[in-house]
Amino acid sequence: MKQIAKHTVLAGIIALGTASSLSADDGKDELKEGADLMSRGFQLLLDGLATEMAPIAEDLAEGWQDLLREMEDMTAYHPPETLPNGDIIIRRKIPVLPEDKLPGETEL
Repeated sequence: MKQIAKHTVLAGIIALGTASSLSADDGKDELKEGADLMSRGFQLLLDGLATEMAPIAEDLAEGWQDLLREMEDMTAYHPPETLPNGDIIIRRKIPVLPEDKLPGETEL
């Protein structure tokens, strides 16, 4: 998806650049009109992509808020580490004891 958007943006920039250079020529009304249509089409394409990406952006924002709520104070954590297998871990500076090993509780 990113590559499609990148190529589309590049094509639009080229079209806009062509439109501005062609508009300087006299008697090229047809080319100017074509460039204007390409510019309008490119704008419609970008609007469509923005509409398609809006739900994804909302999901990412919600996920980020959930992560921040769960982590609370960021100073309580060490910087992220990348393991050799590619996993990323974030360790607490002071580990939290598991619920079954809380002090003062005994198993009957």
